[in-house]
Amino acid sequence: MAASDQQQHARSNRQGFVDESRWVELIRQSLREVPGEEEDDGIQVSVFDVPKQLQVHRPDAYRPQFIALGPYHHWHPHLYDMERYKIDAARRALRAAGSSLEDLVSKLACHERRVRAHYHRHLDFQDGTLSLMMLVDGAFLLEFLTIHHHHAAAKAKPERVSVSNWTSRMAHLIDLGGSGRKSAHGLILRDMLMLENQIPLFLLREIFQATCHSQSVDESTTRLTCMVTGLMKELCPLKMEGNFPEKQIERDIAKHAHLLELLYHLLVPKPKPSENAAPAWSGPVEDDIEEQRVDGDGGQEGEGPSVGTGSEYVMQLLATMRRVASRLTLNGGRLGHVMKPIEFAAKAPWKMLTGLPGISAFSMPADTSEQASTMSQDEEIEIPSVTELVSSGVRFAPTNGNLSTITFNRKTATLHLPAVTLDCNTEVVLRNLVAYESSAASGPLVFTRYTELMNGIIDTDDDVTHLRKRGVVINRMKKSDGEAAKLWNGMSRSVQHSKVLDLDAVIDDVNRYYGRRWSVKAKRFMRKYVLSSWKMLTFLATICMLLLTTLQAFCSVYTCSRWFGDVVVAATPTPRQ
Repeated sequence: MAASDQQQHARSNRQGFVDESRWVELIRQSLREVPGEEEDDGIQVSVFDVPKQLQVHRPDAYRPQFIALGPYHHWHPHLYDMERYKIDAARRALRAAGSSLEDLVSKLACHERRVRAHYHRHLDFQDGTLSLMMLVDGAFLLEFLTIHHHHAAAKAKPERVSVSNWTSRMAHLIDLGGSGRKSAHGLILRDMLMLENQIPLFLLREIFQATCHSQSVDESTTRLTCMVTGLMKELCPLKMEGNFPEKQIERDIAKHAHLLELLYHLLVPKPKPSENAAPAWSGPVEDDIEEQRVDGDGGQEGEGPSVGTGSEYVMQLLATMRRVASRLTLNGGRLGHVMKPIEFAAKAPWKMLTGLPGISAFSMPADTSEQASTMSQDEEIEIPSVTELVSSGVRFAPTNGNLSTITFNRKTATLHLPAVTLDCNTEVVLRNLVAYESSAASGPLVFTRYTELMNGIIDTDDDVTHLRKRGVVINRMKKSDGEAAKLWNGMSRSVQHSKVLDLDAVIDDVNRYYGRRWSVKAKRFMRKYVLSSWKMLTFLATICMLLLTTLQAFCSVYTCSRWFGDVVVAATPTPRQ
């Protein structure tokens, strides 16, 4: 009896987590081959869970705060207040379609397997639940797009379009007054572009064609394209006025899965096979060689000095002293007697001496601990800040286009960057674009690299101020430039870094131009050979002071002219008689 009770208890515990009968039925239904239900073949997953490493920094940027669209957040209690608006929109859609609820749900149920294929997470819903959910959410999204489109048309041509018929619908959700305040309108726009809050576009077309039965398929598709285009113009973070690809949207709206994916492909150009190689640097070869001599290991700007032992620094210093002394001797100088001590010191086994007590403390440069702490932190792209670039002669210029317009003109020293608009929704849009790219992109993470570039050149509010004056940054936030600078921090952290040939070529060109400046070379030299080895220099200076003090005490008692000549006699005080 005890064994049977334990088995029954274990069975009930398993059923508390997984309904076995429901699981068996779902697996049987999925494995059963039904003719005509192969339309999900070849459909790639497009709606993913946001990676956990991204949610750590800003979880609210990836979770809807006002409305749930799709199955991932549909049952959350704090989002259920919007259900009555979605039900009202679905009721009006049914009235416009002129069909019963069962007919429209059955029509959408034919595409249920195709809908499930777009979602990465397993959707454990009863039969008909997903179709009814998509009908309610899709009808709301379509009505919101329609009202948004009419409102934008009324602002552009108020004498031709009137929005009085739309004020009774979602009056509290649409910012018809254009006040620009953070209303429900902005919250809906923000939630619409979250990765986990997406609805397949083909499903919107099915619902829209059902409600616009008086129009042909081409006419309904054109109307839907116009509404989506207007939405993309408003939510696009890059200023693409006069260069917005409306024809591309009309051509690609049937190709892309959802709104976020459509926006991503508008911003990120497709890689061309002929652009696999980065452009070669055309600067003088002497400057590159000299830069490598100064850097030691030919590193780029932003990299710290190479980690070496104290014996290497001593040997480098003695070798330099030896070359200088030999040149003076060859020129007829009287320092030949000094060469022997220097040669002896240069040939000394410094690698063995650095292991002795008291000297081993100076065997590592001072910035080793700082480098170790820096390496343990999140890596940041190696490029100077805006302030440093401006001080070296680099200029910034805005462009109206996507990320393909990022270039660096070597002749005019101008870095061209696409103009980006910062408002209350920009951070959410940027973060979800990074999350989508990290989950769906099979090639290089181009958009993530762009955020790394902006994060690298923007460190302080002065950097944002300069970019804002140049038109690269359009700050529409009710915050200071310092808050705008913090927007880029952590944008792409904890995401696997990827090399992008075109952007990396621009970054290398900027670093090379910056590294060729004499002021930068002097700063690098001081940082590497002076500031980074201050312990060794202090040790050597102390030894030299002790030797000079001993020599002065010796010469104050004995005559030193027979060893060092008239130079030492002139510099040594004569003892009193």
